[in-house]
Amino acid sequence: MRSVIYSLAVSLDGYIVGPDGSFDWTVPDEEVFRFSVEEIKGVGVHLLGRRLYETMLYWEDAEQSRSLDEAEIEFARLWKPLPKVVFSTTLSEVRGNARLASGSLAEEIERLRAEPGEGDIAIGGATLAAEVAELGLIDEYRARVYPVLVGGGIPYFARRERRVDLELVETRAIGKVVYLRHRVVR
Repeated sequence: MRSVIYSLAVSLDGYIVGPDGSFDWTVPDEEVFRFSVEEIKGVGVHLLGRRLYETMLYWEDAEQSRSLDEAEIEFARLWKPLPKVVFSTTLSEVRGNARLASGSLAEEIERLRAEPGEGDIAIGGATLAAEVAELGLIDEYRARVYPVLVGGGIPYFARRERRVDLELVETRAIGKVVYLRHRVVR
């Protein structure tokens, strides 16, 4: 059965976006970007909220840009065909290999887990991830921790009064970033 993973950049004080809405501190260096390319190879489908979907639209046409390096071209080639499910109450259509969610988060994840196919189910965006976490459906948390304190904003973890025990599966330094991978103990 496919695992549901939540993988995102996070500040040392626990935020994915600062209080001013910026996340410019998450721009990956070459080493971190290559790691992201390898990570996306293990994804079979990506669930996104509207904001992250709109941010990632860049990669739908990025291959045509002459300013991309090899790793960026490879990421674009992996991202574009990757199936995506977008959760939005404001969008009426999506582009590329994406579809608007037709069911609830739980229904979509159950359907995707039951479908034949390889690769993890990736959750993109803190708001969507908080809802999936509340349902108890996240199997792994993967945090790329950046050496910055942003002082507030959107937290990586929703502030719910619920304990979730985790098992450390992997840790490594990737340039200036520390990668932490934890599995939910069930």
